[in-house]
Amino acid sequence: MGTQFLKIIDSEEVRKVMNGIKIRKEIEEVPLEIAHRRILTEDIYTAIDLPPFNRALMDGYAVRSEDTFGASEDNPVILRLIEKIKAGESASKKVEKGTCIEINTGAPMPEEANSVVMVEFTDNKDGNVHIYKSAAHNQNIASKGSDISKGSLLLKSGTLLTHDKIGVLGATGFNNIKVFKKPKIAVISTGEELVKPGEKLKYGKIYDINSLTILNAVKTCGCTPIYSGIAKDNYNDLKNKLEEHLDADVIITSGSTSAGTGDVLKDVLNDMGEVLVHGIAVKPGKPTIIGSINNKPVFGLPGNPAAALMIFHIFVSPFLRKMASMPDDKKSESFKFKIARRFHSAIGRHQYVFVKIENNVAHPILKDSGAITAVAEADGYFEVPKNVEIVEEGSEIEVIPLEIY
Repeated sequence: MGTQFLKIIDSEEVRKVMNGIKIRKEIEEVPLEIAHRRILTEDIYTAIDLPPFNRALMDGYAVRSEDTFGASEDNPVILRLIEKIKAGESASKKVEKGTCIEINTGAPMPEEANSVVMVEFTDNKDGNVHIYKSAAHNQNIASKGSDISKGSLLLKSGTLLTHDKIGVLGATGFNNIKVFKKPKIAVISTGEELVKPGEKLKYGKIYDINSLTILNAVKTCGCTPIYSGIAKDNYNDLKNKLEEHLDADVIITSGSTSAGTGDVLKDVLNDMGEVLVHGIAVKPGKPTIIGSINNKPVFGLPGNPAAALMIFHIFVSPFLRKMASMPDDKKSESFKFKIARRFHSAIGRHQYVFVKIENNVAHPILKDSGAITAVAEADGYFEVPKNVEIVEEGSEIEVIPLEIY
């Protein structure tokens, strides 16, 4: 006897159910060196001016610009060199009329100096610097606060901390920063036939690939995956696995949702919590289960790898990203292509079809949902509405990239 679904619902109803799941966010403070791809929880204002002092933008000589007026190749201005300073050093003397200080890029400007003459336009002859080109006021100087001034808004709350933004935080003196905690996501594969990759593969067994693919997909959503290993297709083993991970924010299982396994996950969820969704009018992924234990969501994905990943992309990924306060993924971007061949859809269900793009044409990948190579070959997927039975060859389709940034 096949699986008896509680109530098969369409995609929009599933999203409404998921929108009703409460999300709890926590904040933690982390050092900048581990803040990459974390999400800011507050607006950040600068505590200092940047640069924090007037600094030289070129190697050359700090001068009073008025001392260089009229300088030329034929009639150089001669200034007395009184000091040399490097980046990180400060001048001990003022630049008085008729004098100059040799300065390196990044060094603080000496008192009374208001310009830097590039070394290319000078010649140092026994402590007397010949200047062959006049300098304008503030030439080759970065003024204090010219990049950003103290008290200015640097980064907004909700910003994804990429390497460049972390660099800016460091440049303005921040060491630790408040970010949202990464949600912990437990990942469980179920099946009597599964063994871990690397173990000896006996006849009738297959390697557990769902754990690997889902664990890494979870990372791209800004969450921390917890590998739970493999549970057997029986009530007690799966229940014990779920109980091990009740401290996780979300639990994702694959397998134990369809005919032949006796809907083990459904029975466990009914006893430990509740079933929110049992069966979705999509292909692949009809036997998907969504439930809750102690107000924490549990996603029961199909065991077939392609179906599991498709359901993850469509339903689970947006939820996890919202939970982690991550930006929307590339599902917001889509591209138009013509389909290479006629495609027959499953009438009455939304169908999601993997495609490979070759010569600017979309080729449907017609492999069963147990074929992981379908995902490896795919550049994206397109959706066929439930009331459409045939997509004619040459029709324009909207392809959504599979890659998640």
